[in-house]
Amino acid sequence: MADRSAAPWYPTAAYLYVLHLDDLALAWEYLRRHPDYRRDWLRRHRAPETAQDWGLRMLEDPALDARDAHPAWLPGHPCTAQLHPDIDPPPDAIAFELWRVPGHKHLVHDGRRLMLATRWPGCCLRLTLAQGLEDGMAYVYAIRVCDMPCARHCTLRAELDKLAVVTDGTPAAVARPRPAPTALQELHTLQALDATLAGASLREVAEGLFGTDAVVHGWYADGGLRSRVRRLVRRGLTLMRGGYRRLARVP
Repeated sequence: MADRSAAPWYPTAAYLYVLHLDDLALAWEYLRRHPDYRRDWLRRHRAPETAQDWGLRMLEDPALDARDAHPAWLPGHPCTAQLHPDIDPPPDAIAFELWRVPGHKHLVHDGRRLMLATRWPGCCLRLTLAQGLEDGMAYVYAIRVCDMPCARHCTLRAELDKLAVVTDGTPAAVARPRPAPTALQELHTLQALDATLAGASLREVAEGLFGTDAVVHGWYADGGLRSRVRRLVRRGLTLMRGGYRRLARVP
């Protein structure tokens, strides 16, 4: 068995940022690992239309992880709030002020829409800015008509509540509880996926994720640890090969 301890996927600390990603960011993490997507990125100047095959308006660099990438997904995710000019604002209407939006801001125009992504410790918010909206104008939030408008409204409200709790500037740090089991599962899934794509065996994947001692004492035929690693690898491959669309709400 080869020594994989120096492989890029081996140290779990390199994946800690995954614990704080939302569904859209996780979808990108799985998509950018797809070998066919990476091939299309290299050929992007010859066939830019392939972006829609992946659920994107335009291809994003797969070398960038979710902390630096801002993929332009096809519309559909309810967590992307739309901001439009208010055509009948009251006297006390709140004005849109870009520089008062908290966090590290990133603007992207995909040819059809202007998107604002802003991040601060423990939070990420995405906004779509309508054409005609200018700094200082009164504005409204908009949601798409759907079969379950109440559910979508609740989702949007939860996103916008993130702004309400950050009124006095962006916090330098946030104390957070222990990661949820679902967040740890995503971390382990991505680490197992990278190991598999690099040619590691199931046992080597287990050593990278859970340590050599755990493997020595718990690695036996159809044992709990072995089955767990097998499920993580299968889940990672499924999400990479199209399951990411469920996270991004892309048809």
